[in-house]
Amino acid sequence: MSIHSGRLAMSMALVAAAACESAAAKPIAFADGTTVMAEYGAGTMTEIQAFYAPTFRYSLGGGHLSLNSAENDDTRDITYLRFNYLPKRWNFESAQANVFVWGGLGRAHIGETGDNQLTWNAGGQLDYETRRVYASLRTDYYDASAFSHRIDTLQLGVAPYEHDYETLAVWFVIQTREYTGELFDGAEWAALIRLFKHNAWLEAGATLDGEVQAMLMFNF
Repeated sequence: MSIHSGRLAMSMALVAAAACESAAAKPIAFADGTTVMAEYGAGTMTEIQAFYAPTFRYSLGGGHLSLNSAENDDTRDITYLRFNYLPKRWNFESAQANVFVWGGLGRAHIGETGDNQLTWNAGGQLDYETRRVYASLRTDYYDASAFSHRIDTLQLGVAPYEHDYETLAVWFVIQTREYTGELFDGAEWAALIRLFKHNAWLEAGATLDGEVQAMLMFNF
């Protein structure tokens, strides 16, 4: 094998490894794959999702989001169907970057009034990662006649060692999250440890207020 061919093979292997490692963090994991996720967000939000991806470009599914205001007694329970789409992916020599967008419709139960309303949702995610560095910016917007809420989440992570698909990946992640619509006052900061191997992913930690932040995800 020539030096050029060897370098090309190594680059392709690194890209493939990055894609496998990052699959669990995306709304679209891989073609003909199913993603199931559950997240507990420090008492303010709890969400479960399930998506099936016919191709690596899009996925279809749904979820349930519960919001509990830290400012008052307002609650929202939103059940929705959603379409996720990957309009752009960059495969670099030893890194990958993605742009995801999504939208959906659902029903929201408003706790303080007991009303049920049609709700629409739209959002997106921009991420970049190597086998040692990770960055992600995500926004989710929910709107109904009685409310509008946006959840913005920024994550920055670093891995103490490089890993591949067969070994346990360990990441240290700092997260900041902001809510609109009188759900939480200011930014919610959290320190997290992320562990994943093969198709299982666990992320857990605590906010500066001592509240639990956790996410569990599986790909099939």
